[in-house]
Amino acid sequence: MMNLFAGAVAAWIMAAQGAVMNHQVPKYVTRTRASLMLGIPEAELNRISKESGLGHVERAGNQEETYFTYEELQRICMVAGNQVQGILS
Repeated sequence: MMNLFAGAVAAWIMAAQGAVMNHQVPKYVTRTRASLMLGIPEAELNRISKESGLGHVERAGNQEETYFTYEELQRICMVAGNQVQGILS
């Protein structure tokens, strides 16, 4: 089931990447938006991001935000899918 989900998200991300070329979609998404797009809690996204080194942090004063490219979201999706497969096996 997770493989179908991962495939669907990967297809969606690939389509979004094409839209990026047309300047219709931002090149980066915030951690909150990435969490919603991938359907995983922000805490889990943070953990995967830190463990894999994906995403980049921008700091302004005392505020901090993590941004992800669509390629990074695709890789995070694959990491999350592999972790679920490992648990289910």
